[in-house]
Order: sequence, then C-alpha cells, then structure tokens
Amino acid sequence: MIPAFTSACTRKKTRTHLLLPALLFSLLTAGYPATLHALQPDNASGSHGNPGDYDKKLERMRKAYELFPLNEGLKRNLADAYANYGNLLINKRQYEQADENLLKAIELYPDDTAYSLSRGICNYFLKKYDIARYELERSRPNIPNSVDLLYFLGLVLYESDQRQPAMELWEQALKLAPERQEIIDVLKKARKETAVEEGMDQGHSSRFNLTYDPGVSTTLALALLDVLESAANQVGAELGHFPEARVPVAIYKRDDYKNVTASPDWSGGVYDGTIRLPFGAVNEITPPIRAVLYHEYAHVVVFDLTRGNCPVWLNEGIAEMFGRSQFNHPQVEQMRSAPKGSTVDFRKLEGSFGGLSAEEATRAYQQSYSMVNYLVTTYGWHRVNAILTALGRGMSTAAAVATGLQDYSLTYEGLIKEWRDSLQQ
Repeated sequence: MIPAFTSACTRKKTRTHLLLPALLFSLLTAGYPATLHALQPDNASGSHGNPGDYDKKLERMRKAYELFPLNEGLKRNLADAYANYGNLLINKRQYEQADENLLKAIELYPDDTAYSLSRGICNYFLKKYDIARYELERSRPNIPNSVDLLYFLGLVLYESDQRQPAMELWEQALKLAPERQEIIDVLKKARKETAVEEGMDQGHSSRFNLTYDPGVSTTLALALLDVLESAANQVGAELGHFPEARVPVAIYKRDDYKNVTASPDWSGGVYDGTIRLPFGAVNEITPPIRAVLYHEYAHVVVFDLTRGNCPVWLNEGIAEMFGRSQFNHPQVEQMRSAPKGSTVDFRKLEGSFGGLSAEEATRAYQQSYSMVNYLVTTYGWHRVNAILTALGRGMSTAAAVATGLQDYSLTYEGLIKEWRDSLQQ
C-alpha cells in the first residue's frame, strides 16, 4: 500500500492468500494415513523439525525400498514419507522443494488422490497454474465434495482469468462448509470486484494485464503500462528478481477503489495480488503518479521473493525507495533529523499499517524508508535480496536479517541500533 501523499486491453486476475500456515497444514495432512508422520522427530509438531533429519530418514527408506522393490509396504511408506515431507515444506513456504518430494510420491503411486491434491495446492503457490489445475482436476472425480479441492481449484481458475467458474466452485464449497470463513471472504471479494469491473476496458503489455475504468483514455492506459514496464526493469535489476507470472493491474475511480479495497482514506494504491490504483480521474503521467507505479510494482517483487512472509516496514521501505527514485517528498528529511527517542519500535511496524491514522501512517512510512535507505546505502541491494530470500524460506525477521548480514555478524537488534545511531550523525 502507498500513502496518498506520494500519489497524486485482457480480463484482470486477482490473487488471494487467505490461508494461515497452520490452517494450510491442517488441510494438507487431513485424511493422510498414520505412516505420514513417521518422519517427524520425537516430540516435534507437524510444522517443525530439522530438514536434515527428514532427508536422512528418507534416504534410509529409499535404500530399503531399492533392496526390496516388490515389498508393497516399503513402497507405500516411502511414498507417504515423500508426501508428508512435501506437505511440511509447503507449510514452511519452501514450495520448490515441496513439489520435488510430492512428485516423487506421485511417481510411486500416480493415481493417489491425496498426493495429487497436495501437489496441486503446492503449484498454486508456485504460480504454476497449468500444473496446479491438472493435478486438482484429476483428483476431483475421486473427491468431488472436497471443500479444500474446490477452494484451491477456484483460486487457480481465478488466477487463470476464469472468474465465473471460480465463483461457482466457491459457491459449491460454501454449501458444503458454510462456516469456512476464507471461502466466504474470497467469494465476497470476487463478487464485489465483478460488480465494479465487469464494464471496464482491458489492455496488456509484456508483463501486465490492465483493467481500467472507461473514464481513463486508451492513451493514458498505454502510458501507465509503459511506466510499469520501466518499473519492472529497474526494480528487478536492483532486487535481482523478475517474477514469472503476469501481473494484474486495475485502475478505478476513487469511490470504486475504496469499495473494492476497503483501504483507509490515506491510501493512494494497494497491492493484494493485483496492483489497484484510484487513477480513474487521472489525465497525465506526473512524477507522483510514476512514484506510485514504481512503489506498487516493488511490492510485487517483494511478495514473490518472500512468499508473502515479509515485515511491513521492510516491504513498504523497499517500495518507498523505488517510488522516491521517481518523486522524492520533502517529508523524507524529517526522519533523517528525527530525535532518537521519537522512533517507533520496528516490531510494532512488522504488521499492517492499515489501522493507522494519516499522521501515524506518514510517520511509519518515513521510518520504514529511512531504515531501508540506511540498509541499502550501507550494505547494498544484494544484502536486501539475501534478507528477502531468507524470508521466502520461512525464516523470521530476526533470522532473515542475521542470515542476510551474516558476513558482518549483525543481528536484527544490531541493525536497528546502527540505524538509530546514524540518525544522530
């Protein structure tokens, strides 16, 4: 999201990430046989454990199966072990490694519905929607009333520009499980977006699908896409990452924007899987507009690198760095001269800024920008990439900072202290 003080065709797609890790794990492990838990260390929960221990146990099971390939028990236990490990890795957001293990399970039992369901969910998070759809649809005949399958298949279809079939699947799922809040939420959101966007125009470029209010001229829509393409090149080069999936963008009138996003009054843009902007009345690309576009695209890259596991101060600070490269606001200097005692504990800035007042939001963005500016100018963008990559592996903020700055033996607390000291210089 971007505060208003920095801001002045193909049908769209929307990405929704409503499952909490614990809920996701419960979905993936529900219905699996007891042998799936054979790899868990003693007294360990399903979402913890040393990956090295799993790898060693899997290797022992694999060798046992190779010695006795006709032993059906060994084969089934090995397949279940691969699947269980894959599910645990999904819970840790380590989707590539999870997919490798789930594929090994499927190679042993190609028709196992539970394995296909898990791999379909995994590939949804990998944004490999063709694979996800294939695995989920081939599972469906065996579990036609699986609420989880209907939910995730709906998400895949929605991401694949098939909103109406997705909504039909969610409606079916909701009849089976009317208490499932994540389905209620995504269906409500989809209906709201459909009501607003069904009369909009569409456009596209090499990386973006744009849906825009009829009040926006085609010339301006193309100019917006050009700026976004430039943002993708610059942000991708600095952060060392270029997302593979196309990025949906929606341009609304201010009232429609508030209706769809439920954003605070100070919001000048938001990224929730779609870049959403209240530019329905815009007539030209001004420096503040460029800043908003660069800011919101930076969120796309951060989300892709971290799998959504990013403290808000870091996410917004990075976005502000790129936005302010296009239009620098005078409030930036306020943070540089801020008294040491006036700063906010960064742990309080790890969560959403959505509940803040306009004044509090301004302060939060300034502090986030100031920290990331210090981090980049002192240690470089490649260290920021290392922190984001560590977050993408499921690490906590403290662990990711320590990993990204390990060459300097610097901790999260140490970084904060350095930043505060720099404010006094």
